[in-house]
Amino acid sequence: QVQLVESGGGLVQPGGSLRLSCATSGIIFRLYAMAWFRQAPGKQRELVATFTSGSSTTYAESVKGRFTISRDNAKNTMYLQMNSLKPEDTAVYYCNARFGPQNFWGQGTQVTVSS
Repeated sequence: QVQLVESGGGLVQPGGSLRLSCATSGIIFRLYAMAWFRQAPGKQRELVATFTSGSSTTYAESVKGRFTISRDNAKNTMYLQMNSLKPEDTAVYYCNARFGPQNFWGQGTQVTVSS
């Protein structure tokens, strides 16, 4: 059974930081392309950050320089370090794993940036 479990969300003040984790099971983690998406109320789900070929990464323009995606293949876990958070970063953040035709999602974790 494939599971992607996000954690680390919460309420943070503008300018603060959070670190999200995505713990996976049931997949050969190192083979999967991993990504973080987010969805704000009333908006479409958008790509935040992803690993492209090998260990290369791509970020949405809105988070470049503030967010860092990383992965630990030994722990089957992906991370998203979010610094200098802004109110517009408020959303549910989702973990995504892709390999060939397989495409899995986590249940999401809420991030709220507010004073």
